[in-house]
Amino acid sequence: MALGRRLRMGMVGGGPGAFIGEVHRKAARMDGLIELVGGAFSSDPERSKAMAKELCLDPSRVYKDYKEMIAKERQLPPGDRFDFVTICTPNHLHFPIASELLKAGLHVMCEKPMTMDVKEAKQLQRLVKKTGLVFGLMHNYTGYPMVKLARDMVRAGELGKIRKIVVQYPQGWLASALEKTGNKQAGWRTDPRQSGASGCGGDIGTHAENLAEYITGLRMTHICADLTTFVPGRKLDDDCNCLVRFDNGARGVLHASQVSIGEENNLAIWVYGEKGGLEWHQEHPNYLYVKRPDGPLEVWRRGNPYVAAKSQAAGRATRLPFGHPEAFIEAMANIYSNFAHTVAAAIEGTEPDELAKDFPTVDDGVRGMLFLEALVASTKANQKWTKIRQ
Repeated sequence: MALGRRLRMGMVGGGPGAFIGEVHRKAARMDGLIELVGGAFSSDPERSKAMAKELCLDPSRVYKDYKEMIAKERQLPPGDRFDFVTICTPNHLHFPIASELLKAGLHVMCEKPMTMDVKEAKQLQRLVKKTGLVFGLMHNYTGYPMVKLARDMVRAGELGKIRKIVVQYPQGWLASALEKTGNKQAGWRTDPRQSGASGCGGDIGTHAENLAEYITGLRMTHICADLTTFVPGRKLDDDCNCLVRFDNGARGVLHASQVSIGEENNLAIWVYGEKGGLEWHQEHPNYLYVKRPDGPLEVWRRGNPYVAAKSQAAGRATRLPFGHPEAFIEAMANIYSNFAHTVAAAIEGTEPDELAKDFPTVDDGVRGMLFLEALVASTKANQKWTKIRQ
């Protein structure tokens, strides 16, 4: 990174006991490009201070809320302020926080889903365009090297015209009313005021949607969806099943579930074209399976020179030699690395390397909200197909 220093990172959310906030912090510092400087880690100022103490941060850079954080950061000399802020809050806070950060001139990394609805998503998209600031969306599964290899194989035409996509994301952790036991993660994810119009669909269905569109380069145009709430008393869906149509005529199946007992994070995808197919599993991410009509099953293994020779993006996203597994945190770190290089280029007033721009953006966030809008509408509708707004 030509900037000659680490980027200064702030964080909103990710306080004591928060799973994803700690993953963000580990991923952001992995490549030595980013330094966490401060933030507002909890809605409870005392918990925020406790988090800062645990992270050995300067107490003067720890704030009671994001509004105080923005106001006080703007009072600092430009060379001392945060360069960007990561948002790790429940969904209902993503839009107001991201909007204020952008208006204050700060680059943003945001957890998904990006907003609560399409209206907010498009407002944020316009704001990003108006400010010219860098906005990253943490769909971290696109950071895996073998996902990038799959994308580049598809885009190079190795599978021919894509005919069918099957993508799944089953979990089992919400098979009982965990939200009634005081579990904070379950509590906000099953609360429509904090999570949005869809529970399972928003939390993990959007990952399946994003992965399918990222690898294939296709857009979903219509869905026939069935959202179900199995756990009595739960206010949001915990199971999602969809038939999907894509803009090239391909057909697909997307299913996600949080009541599939025994499943952990079994995100997986199968893509079939006129000349071949491929298969990738998130729980075994270092392998990509490629299928030909006239040959044996090919197992492409991360870290081998032939992977980098086929896909520069996959090579760039690989840290360790073959046989030494890389996984979830490394995938998120790849998103942060590309984001950091792009932010550094923006600070310098230069154009980032094309490979560095390979991370989910506000446009992917809009796609996710359009998908969720259609998902909920389709479940409520009587007709077979619901069109996804483009």
